[in-house]
Amino acid sequence: MRRLHLLLGVCLVMLLGGCATSATDPLAPKTAGAVDLKRYQGKWFELARLPMKYQDGCAQSEAHYNLKPDGTVGVLNRCRTLGDEWLRAEGHAWAQDAGHTDRLWVEFDNWFTRLVPGVAKGDYWILFVDERYRTAIVGSPDRKYLWILSRTPSLPAWERENLLAKARQQGFDTSRLIWRTPDRDIVARH
Repeated sequence: MRRLHLLLGVCLVMLLGGCATSATDPLAPKTAGAVDLKRYQGKWFELARLPMKYQDGCAQSEAHYNLKPDGTVGVLNRCRTLGDEWLRAEGHAWAQDAGHTDRLWVEFDNWFTRLVPGVAKGDYWILFVDERYRTAIVGSPDRKYLWILSRTPSLPAWERENLLAKARQQGFDTSRLIWRTPDRDIVARH
C-alpha cells in the first residue's frame, strides 16, 4: 500500500509539472532578462511571500545562493520560526534554458529528490532585480508563488511600495502576502 501511495505521488508531481506555464506563454509574467548570477549570489532576506505550505510557521526567512564553477547555484534556505528555531533546506538551481539566467529550476535535497531526481523541481523566475542587486522579486510562472527579497531585513516604505507595484503589474495578488516578522517580535515572544 505504501508503494502505491508513493507511485501515485510521483505520478501527481509529474502530471502537475506538465501543466506548468511555459516561458513562451504570452500570459506568463515577464522575467528580468539577463541576471548576473555572480552578483545575485549571497544572502537575501525574504521581506514577503505568498502563502505556501513549505514555509508554514516561518516568521523570518533568508536565502543564500552560491555560484558553482559549473554554472549551477547552490541554495541554502533558512527559516526562523516564532519559537526561535532555525530550519534549513539545501539544494541547487540551474538555468531552465541555456543562456537564460532569469528562469531557473530549483531542486532541494530530500528523500524524494534522491529517489526520483529531476522530478520535484520548482520554477524560480527572477522577475525583477534592481541595478545594484539590492532588491529582487521572484515568482513562479503560474503566479502561485512570490517572494520579495532584499539584501537588508527591511526597506523604507516607498521602496516596498515600488516592489509591490511591480508585482501587481505582473498579475500577482499582493493582498495575500505574508510579511517578515521583525526581530523584536520574535524576541518578545520568549
